Amino acid sequence: MTDGTAASPASAAPTAPATPTEVLRYTAFSTDPAGGNPAGVVLDAAGLDDAELLRIAAEVGYSETAFVTAPPEGAAEPDRSFTLRFFSPLAEVSFCGHATVATAVALAERRGPGEFVFATRAGTVPVSVAEHDGVLRATLTSVEPHTEEAAAEDVAEALAALDWPAADLDPAFPPRIAYAGARHLVLGAATRERLAALDYDFERLAALMRKLDLTTVQLVWRESESVFHVRDPFPVGGVVEDPATGAAAAALGAYLRERGLVGDDATLTLHQGDDLGRPGVLEVVLRPGDPRVRVSGTATRMG
Repeated sequence: MTDGTAASPASAAPTAPATPTEVLRYTAFSTDPAGGNPAGVVLDAAGLDDAELLRIAAEVGYSETAFVTAPPEGAAEPDRSFTLRFFSPLAEVSFCGHATVATAVALAERRGPGEFVFATRAGTVPVSVAEHDGVLRATLTSVEPHTEEAAAEDVAEALAALDWPAADLDPAFPPRIAYAGARHLVLGAATRERLAALDYDFERLAALMRKLDLTTVQLVWRESESVFHVRDPFPVGGVVEDPATGAAAAALGAYLRERGLVGDDATLTLHQGDDLGRPGVLEVVLRPGDPRVRVSGTATRMG
């Protein structure tokens, strides 16, 4: 497993004649085009039906492509509000953090930094874009998160698919399903070496994830009080691994707060993609009195 591209051709994607739709290519959570997580961005998806959206995402081949259309009727600031949908090479995804960051930066490059509001299948997601030293940085605010118990038999099946012995889990991180726009199974690795040695059964893990309606499996190792390393297998999207995952980062922030592993007022740094050769950095911010999670990062045009 060496990259975050589609593991195999998306045979389920419909075929259609080529479209002149412009697809921008950005990488999120890195200032280096060779780092972070690539995302396709279509700033004008008006008139495209679901079959066309899926076909374009499959052709692009990234873990997700974001499609922008007009905001819902009655949007407070229609020039800064949009409807945003996300497609992997195999299916629509309810929410995708890295493609949201990429889209917000793409819009800010054309309309200027400031506040944007995206209507997604998961709910309303505000994004603030600010410029620092010539670099645009986006901060998304998640929908209200929650976590739930993971059944013992499902955890056992996940470990079997990953080929991880239960003894390699960190007991401080009990397995749970965390949600902040999409569902992720959180598993804590006891060592950095365990996290690095990832070679899983693609079809077996995908079957479990479809059963549990999971978007990724969030694998995490804690380096220090506020620094974490994470990896996200994404076989249900036709992708071996997501190099940097904003939706999972938000879900992890909610999980860590609920478990008392971090405080209510915390800024966390997540390193992801190092094991794929596409390093990225995600910042997760928790604020007292606000259950939502903020995820920040840069995005860079890939050409």
